[in-house]
Amino acid sequence: MNKPNHQLDWVTRSLASVWHPCTQMKDHESFPLIAISHGEGSWLIDAEGRRFIDCISSWWTNLFGHANPKINQSIIEQLQRIEHVMLAGFTHQPVVELSEQLSQLTQGNLGHAFYASDGASAIEIALKMSHHFWKIQGKEDKCEFICLKNSYHGETLGALSVTDVPLFRAAYGSLLNSVHVVMSPDSRQANEDKDAQQIEIDALNDLKQCLEKHHHKISAFLIEPLVQCAGQMAMHSSKYIKEAKKLCDQYNVHLIADEIAVGCGRTGTFFACEQAGIWPDFITLSKGISAGYLPLSICLTTDSIYNAFYSDHLSQTFLHSHSYTGNPLACTAALASLKIFKDEKVLEKNIALSKTISDSFAWLENDKNVQHARQRGMILAFDIKPSVLKNPVRFSKEMFQMGLKNGVLIRPIGQTVYVMPPYILSNEEVNQMSLGIQKTLQTVLSQQ
Repeated sequence: MNKPNHQLDWVTRSLASVWHPCTQMKDHESFPLIAISHGEGSWLIDAEGRRFIDCISSWWTNLFGHANPKINQSIIEQLQRIEHVMLAGFTHQPVVELSEQLSQLTQGNLGHAFYASDGASAIEIALKMSHHFWKIQGKEDKCEFICLKNSYHGETLGALSVTDVPLFRAAYGSLLNSVHVVMSPDSRQANEDKDAQQIEIDALNDLKQCLEKHHHKISAFLIEPLVQCAGQMAMHSSKYIKEAKKLCDQYNVHLIADEIAVGCGRTGTFFACEQAGIWPDFITLSKGISAGYLPLSICLTTDSIYNAFYSDHLSQTFLHSHSYTGNPLACTAALASLKIFKDEKVLEKNIALSKTISDSFAWLENDKNVQHARQRGMILAFDIKPSVLKNPVRFSKEMFQMGLKNGVLIRPIGQTVYVMPPYILSNEEVNQMSLGIQKTLQTVLSQQ
């Protein structure tokens, strides 16, 4: 351990004492960390006064801008009442109101909100709750899960078990439970022989075959509806979700909708599942639900699943807990966020904002280095053609670094460049974001 030297700058001290996520720390020998001083709306400002548009909402969390005055004030007021109390045996106003409002947003189809601190934990809760439910029903063999190819659901061991990312499975595969991986409906697989619709049909057939063969052992099918976010923003239609739900019901398997990234309005509706006209057995939320302010995640489920655990027997008690479960400050941030959605008609406004983003990125249509330009609500993405990349391994890092020089914070996933910005961007900021990314791409490709 290194003792702090308060004469050193924040970057040096961070490198000496902080192990950063998704980072090869040795890279910072050549590319320095950025010390952020403060945020203003859609912008991050570093210690040197440089400004960056937060094109990715600080990893898909920040919905209404940094230092939002309405959310700030709500948290300040809650601080005067209670900052934290354990939820076991106690309750408090923010957690009750948040749970009620989330259930209302599902038209009462789901509720009974179970709280944690991060998305991966919410996934763990859904997996455990699903298996435990079947165990209570006398079906202990239903302990396996299905996920999509190239899916990502988090990095705890349970969440990693239903994550199909080679890098993670190579590192930690020996620690993970086996999982059934089925074909993704990723529309980018379409070609001259098969259109996107046929790709989805093939993917549904693969899911059906898996269920036919293994349904007696399958607890749940886990999916990010409409967009596989960390899976290079792979997109599919709402029809796939609708038909997948029918198959799950037919074979007596739960459907878990991972809406950690795609929920809270990212795809155009508050829940992505709404576009399919279905409600799953579980919905997991995190990231945007607290507007990027405080760690919070939630698992919503149905009356039938909740009632299965309602018993005099300890063996039917759902066993999961976190010290900061249902934290009042985090719940207050979420409530303030939901109030902004309602008062400012955010979903309606985002229809126009999504169109503005689409129009601003019209240059993608004529860029010969780009393929698979796509958009779903407030998520826009495109891929770089492999043939133009001399060093594909370094592309995402080079885009990130050059983007900062051009005033935009972007974090490409492999060869996929995407934006998932806050909902408060002005038209001018949208254009700045687009031009910054276009300039960044041109520079990086010219230097490849």
